[in-house]
Amino acid sequence: MTEQNGFETFQDRKCPEWFSKPQMGIFIHWGLYSVPAWAPHGQPLDVMLRENYDNGCAVQPYAEWYANAITIPGSPSAIHHKAHYDDAPYTDFRTAFDDAAQAFDADNWVDIFAEAGAQYIVFVTKHHDGYCLWPTEVENPHRPGWHSKRDFVGELAAATRKRGLKFGVYYSGGLDWTFRQEPIHNLGEMLACIPTDDDYRSYAAAQVRELIARYHPSVIWNDIGWPNREDLPSLFADYYAAVPDGVINDRWLGESAMFEGLRNVDILAQFNARMKASISRGESIMSTPLHADYRTIEYGLGELPKGKKWEACRGVGLSFGHNQNEDESNYLKHEQLSALRDTVLAEGGNLLINVGPMADGSIPEEQRRALIGR
Repeated sequence: MTEQNGFETFQDRKCPEWFSKPQMGIFIHWGLYSVPAWAPHGQPLDVMLRENYDNGCAVQPYAEWYANAITIPGSPSAIHHKAHYDDAPYTDFRTAFDDAAQAFDADNWVDIFAEAGAQYIVFVTKHHDGYCLWPTEVENPHRPGWHSKRDFVGELAAATRKRGLKFGVYYSGGLDWTFRQEPIHNLGEMLACIPTDDDYRSYAAAQVRELIARYHPSVIWNDIGWPNREDLPSLFADYYAAVPDGVINDRWLGESAMFEGLRNVDILAQFNARMKASISRGESIMSTPLHADYRTIEYGLGELPKGKKWEACRGVGLSFGHNQNEDESNYLKHEQLSALRDTVLAEGGNLLINVGPMADGSIPEEQRRALIGR
């Protein structure tokens, strides 16, 4: 085995033909955070990192980060939560979500996405709050039963394939606040919050393997990072064996020693200083993966890779999860979305445009109009 620790197995793998063609996909963020559905008015990720790096995660417009933002005293989300929910814990949103989500209609979603011209769908199966949208048999050791009874992942996979589209899954491998949750203000603290203990390492790998075995996703879209890199070559090999034309993204940073080191105050300060300096110089802060079928760019953060397939992702608004605090000025108009799609595709990339349904599964009118123009 070389010093790459097994990743050399994939070094000659070409991006499958179906994904290498420029096209549009739909990203879907929907979960417990869709109940409060709130984040402050903010800035796109690239602007926020330049102008408010130190406290960015406390003021960012990402409603799906609500469970983190309310743990930060004085943050806009903490103030909002106190005013509307008093001291209720985030876990209280589960009942409201489970009840509202019974109205979920996978066929209705896919009808809209197909009309918009999407050719693949990537569904958030577990976000950073750890709540799973399928009846997983991999038990969460810290919060047993922290999953839906209804198989939203399976229903959407079936509806997607019935329309001839490809189905993919998003999984938050880097953050799971049921295992580790300290208030996250910035990128350094985010990486320090990645769980590295054996219980999470085995849990995350088992859940991804379960998603592969049950749903055979054409895309695995991991987020933030991974608890360690040693387990990744076998996980990737198992995925490609099950789905030979499947693709994985580039967010699998698995440097456990670095994550643990960032829990030291001095090391964290040095890391954040380097990040801010790089951002101020306009340099990329995205790590180069040991293996990925394509690179990702989020709200303009990242640079176009040379000779590598890439995908740009963003929301119809400035949030991924539904944010009721957004207004018309925050949403792309249909013409703007069409122009963005054409620009990305002309450069050889894919555009993964995100919708954030409301808790009952309905897609907000502003987002639907942006997709299909009416």
